[in-house]
Amino acid sequence: MISFTIFLLRTRIAAAVAIAALAFAWAAVPVLAATSNETITAPPPEAAAIKKQLELKFPGGVVGVISKSPFFGLFEVQFDNQMIYTDAKVKYIIAGSVYDADAKVNLTEQRMRKLNRVDVASLPLDLAFKRVKGNGERKLIVFSDADCPFCAKLENELKAVDNVTIYTFLFPIDQLHPDSARKSKMIWCSADRVKAWNDFFATGTLPDNAGECENPVATTHALGEKLRVTATPTLIFADGSVVPGAIPPEQMEVEFKNAAADTKKAVAATK
Repeated sequence: MISFTIFLLRTRIAAAVAIAALAFAWAAVPVLAATSNETITAPPPEAAAIKKQLELKFPGGVVGVISKSPFFGLFEVQFDNQMIYTDAKVKYIIAGSVYDADAKVNLTEQRMRKLNRVDVASLPLDLAFKRVKGNGERKLIVFSDADCPFCAKLENELKAVDNVTIYTFLFPIDQLHPDSARKSKMIWCSADRVKAWNDFFATGTLPDNAGECENPVATTHALGEKLRVTATPTLIFADGSVVPGAIPPEQMEVEFKNAAADTKKAVAATK
């Protein structure tokens, strides 16, 4: 369930209580699956009014894409990088996830993933170090922190993944791992970055340099923040879909398959 903190901070107590009460009521309502697979690309005519009301009621909140949802006649709204649901007059707001109970799928999460896709073609891949496994036909982009234990787990999982080109952006999270930026720079300044990276995760050994070469660590960190990367590792697949966390090889294969299918559809749509 999405936290209500933002509402408590940005509106009156009465409004916050109303939202909380409605969310509680929502928990008792049977969840309906989407009735259509149609992708909504144009904003509904009510979008401008909904945006205006949200900005009036929650000053400082960032309103993104507004679409008509297939649930109860409500509208779905990207609000501060979360998904909320509201009526046309923004009298009621539901904060939380909608599930397809039969398919056991989090429909809200699925929708957010589509809306938050990254334009892979625009990424500065020259600022990442590149690894090619097998024929390298598939693409995986990773934001990784040298001192992140989950990144170490991902590196272990990647041993079982073949036929992929991996682009790794160095993304040290200073608040959690204050020495990671130094290590990242040393790895980048190595004559063989891939070997230095692999050796570090295998044995903890760092390359013999001071990390004082020209490096992109500050730039890649800013890039990650721009893309709203908040955790490491964060994986981006060829279709731009973003998956946070170290996922097992089986799930990676599913993501690769979905990315290939979506990329193919996108290419066909442009012809």
